[in-house]
Amino acid sequence: MSLAKRFGALAIALAVTPAAFAVGGATAAKSNPLTNYNPVTEARLQNPEPENWLQWRGNYEGWTYSPLDQINADNVSDLVPVWSYSTGELEGHQAPPIVNDGVMFISTPNNQVIALNAETGDELWRYKKEIPEELFQLHPTNRGVGLYGDKVYMAATDACLVALDAKTGEEAWVTCVADWQDGYYMTLSPLIAKGKVMVGVSGGEYGIRGHITAVDAETGKIEWKTHTIPAPGEPGSETWKGDAWKTGGASVWIAGTYDADMGVAFYGTGNGGPWMPDTRPGDNLYANSVVAIDVATGKLTGYHQYHHNDAWDWDEVSPPVIIDYKHKGKNIKGLVHAGRNGYLWTLERNKDGSIDFVDAEKYVKQNVFKSIDPKTGRPTYDPAHTPGTGKTVTFCPSLWGGKDWPPEAYNPKTGLFYIPAHENLCSEMGGVKLAPRKSGELYIGVPIADILTNIRLADGAEDHIGEIQAWDLKKGKKVWQFNMKEMNWGPLLTTGGNLLFSGGSNDRMFRALDARTGKKLWQYRANSGITAVPSSWSVNGTQFIGVQAGWGVDAQRMQGAFDAVMDHTTTVPQGGVLHVFALKKNADKLMEKAAK
Repeated sequence: MSLAKRFGALAIALAVTPAAFAVGGATAAKSNPLTNYNPVTEARLQNPEPENWLQWRGNYEGWTYSPLDQINADNVSDLVPVWSYSTGELEGHQAPPIVNDGVMFISTPNNQVIALNAETGDELWRYKKEIPEELFQLHPTNRGVGLYGDKVYMAATDACLVALDAKTGEEAWVTCVADWQDGYYMTLSPLIAKGKVMVGVSGGEYGIRGHITAVDAETGKIEWKTHTIPAPGEPGSETWKGDAWKTGGASVWIAGTYDADMGVAFYGTGNGGPWMPDTRPGDNLYANSVVAIDVATGKLTGYHQYHHNDAWDWDEVSPPVIIDYKHKGKNIKGLVHAGRNGYLWTLERNKDGSIDFVDAEKYVKQNVFKSIDPKTGRPTYDPAHTPGTGKTVTFCPSLWGGKDWPPEAYNPKTGLFYIPAHENLCSEMGGVKLAPRKSGELYIGVPIADILTNIRLADGAEDHIGEIQAWDLKKGKKVWQFNMKEMNWGPLLTTGGNLLFSGGSNDRMFRALDARTGKKLWQYRANSGITAVPSSWSVNGTQFIGVQAGWGVDAQRMQGAFDAVMDHTTTVPQGGVLHVFALKKNADKLMEKAAK
């Protein structure tokens, strides 16, 4: 058994039987916010209260923005830790604190959901789902729960959607949307609209066929399932040859964004599989695309493919952010996506659910696209930087992309769009002859050892690799950037206080920048590296900032590749801890209250 599988087996062996444990002692009983739990309606999801954080990026549009401004650019230097909570789990913690009127829900690796008092940190209940002992978790993480009505929803690693009673943590129902034994799994936060809980499946590296599934929020009944690869006879099926569509990947890792007026959700899709393009000739719709899905029916109403017949493992799984903007004097109902392929894509969403190309601007070094068609957005490739079976080449950005899954942010006050980026980073990769596919085993056609050591540094890498970029969408220009010495795996949070929060670096720092200028205003060294989405909420007049620390998964793998190439060893401690901050004056009041 490989070292990775031994660690995976150890994590699985530590899982417990499905159960909820109510804890917290006298303090929790005295001030338990679950007593009058406020059900989450679709109206609240469409117009979330400023004091709450009801879904993984804060709103349907995917802005990762809190309008709260008690903590602002003028006083953020007074930000101090007020409480913390250890999750008891290793590996990559990537979920935000989800907060509903003083009740917080966090999810962690190994299928755990924890309810906490969002003001005091008292644990209210804890749930952990049992998963099959044989299940090896390629990405042992979870990106957050969904809330609707009086339930909490988690997409579990075994491709099952779990509904929990928000007050008790007890299972209401469990619905499996795919068979984990065939390589399917889930890590994403559910998207909930029109009474449906929508989830997508990962597993493209196992030769699965991606899909998005909608489940009735109350009963757990499957309402519809839409595949991201068309079957023979369906629109787009001509872009797959032979039986390649059956194992073509196009995973859905990340919750979609949602236009409530249109009733349409927008999802990003992953790369085609296996990795080398000659193993699946054709454009390979709808891999590496944004797809528009009618939430009521599951019908695909439109799409835009960022790049066809992918050769670089450039998953485009982040959904586009819904932002209306002006382009060349025209008002655009926009979709904005910082692509793994290194381009910033601006698109237009139409009333009928279709999607039009508007523009694309390179935001990091990119040597693969020779040109982009100004009408369709279709790129033309440079064969010298396009790998294949028996053909090894170097290309930029690396297979980790100009930006991987960590979400961008948009601040309506500054009008700026923020990107967590990797610059000066390339890869060297080529394919080998494929062995026949075996269910539940990796099916990529690239040696694992090559993936873990294929990073190449471009000229300029001696200066920095990680960046946070701020873009003015109206002008189509970058207005500032903040540099980080090595990597940046930090999701972003921006606020009404003109702040931008981010972790993502191997120095374990959580930092606040001035959202207008990029100037660093505050930082805090956490117990571990931070790859989770931060969030902000308010209870009893106090604004909080919270983020889970916990290094692992792809950030740790990239660090290993850096160490192999640069011949050094970097240790980033693991261990999940939720860190919560407030202004010192409010922290003092909270301490006084807790002492009474």
